[in-house]
Amino acid sequence: MTRILLLMLAMFWLSPLHSAEPSEREKKVRADRERVEAQGFWIYNDLEKAYETARKTGKPILVSMRCIPCEECVKLDDDLIDNDPTVRSLLDQFVCVRVVGTNGLDLSTFQYDTDQSFAMFMLNADKTIYGRFGTRSHRTEWFGDVSLEGMAAALQGALALHQRYPGNREQLAAKRGKPLEFASPEQYPSLKDKYTNEINYDGDVVKSCIHCHQIGDARREYYWHRSEPIPESLLFPFPHPKSVGLVLNPQKRAVVQSVIDDSPAARSGLQAGDEILTMDSQPLISMADVQWVLHHQAESGATVPMTLRREGKIISSSLTLPNGWRRLDDPRWRVSSWGVCRMVTGGMRLKALTEDERRDLNIEGDQMALIATSVGRYGPHAAAKKAGFKKDDVVIGYDGQTNLMREAELFAYATAKFKPGDKVPVKLIRNGETKTLTMPIQR
Repeated sequence: MTRILLLMLAMFWLSPLHSAEPSEREKKVRADRERVEAQGFWIYNDLEKAYETARKTGKPILVSMRCIPCEECVKLDDDLIDNDPTVRSLLDQFVCVRVVGTNGLDLSTFQYDTDQSFAMFMLNADKTIYGRFGTRSHRTEWFGDVSLEGMAAALQGALALHQRYPGNREQLAAKRGKPLEFASPEQYPSLKDKYTNEINYDGDVVKSCIHCHQIGDARREYYWHRSEPIPESLLFPFPHPKSVGLVLNPQKRAVVQSVIDDSPAARSGLQAGDEILTMDSQPLISMADVQWVLHHQAESGATVPMTLRREGKIISSSLTLPNGWRRLDDPRWRVSSWGVCRMVTGGMRLKALTEDERRDLNIEGDQMALIATSVGRYGPHAAAKKAGFKKDDVVIGYDGQTNLMREAELFAYATAKFKPGDKVPVKLIRNGETKTLTMPIQR
């Protein structure tokens, strides 16, 4: 069952659908809408109807968010509804609504990892959030992040919270975030002249849809175009638990499968088998809920209180996050990281050298050494190429800094210090020779 879900999600990213012609994509979107509305199980792209139905029935709401036209996600929905009796019986206890675009989306309620192509919210009709589901740490591989068993566990957890509501309202309050810069995606400056608050089913459906990742892009560009530092919570959003050493079991709600040595989790004393019941006083029903809590911790460090079930006993514990902990997460899989790459490395992607590669180049272990794995060739992503950078260049200095050990650290440094139009000296090794080139900082 787990493998079915993972294969479907992976197939989407490898599918030729990404390169389909607009006319074919249009047909798929319209056919998907007709099919879903004809079946009548899911409410199609109408949150207000879902709220109204939930108020009348007393059921909680399940919001499934996915991009259109995601053919593999359509198959996933069919599999969940038609082929898995456990999940189907749980879905029957929710008002289920499928959101296929973020036009007009209430960003005070729906805050999530916008690099996801599949995310779920479980909430009350009054918009109190019970939890989230949907986690990702790789562009094509989902093993270790999601499973049908994990989804079922999250749905069961949400139903339990719903049964105790409103007695637990205060405990759930922090599952909603603070208001963002704008109330809905199309109000952001980079989107407002291109999109409206609705998908245009009377015209070009696909081109009228605001995709999830565009929200994150628009938020980062809002700060960048104002020559303000981009918050690290936007550079490295929704950190994966693995980045702090927590490997969670994807078939459970929030159960520690293993702890990575010499990580914040290991230094905090967390152990394999620990079931995390609450984190920062919030009840957890999924790995995505853990990410939500981590997302709201300060990059300068924090001590996050936790309630654990360990060997049958309920104990209090905490997770201590050091200064700069967000940069431990690897953003390379994220679609959004390409926008930051355009801004500060001119379309050049960087990866830390291995120990063996360092030895071959006689580079000390505490010296910056980031190899260019690719250099963009088109448009603003070709800025590094035009400035003379090449694939396999090894960057050993950026603006005189030699301690930026990962691409994430370079992103954080550059977006905090520079603004569009600046130029940065970059020291590199190419074919055994050291040289310095100038990197343009772009909009």
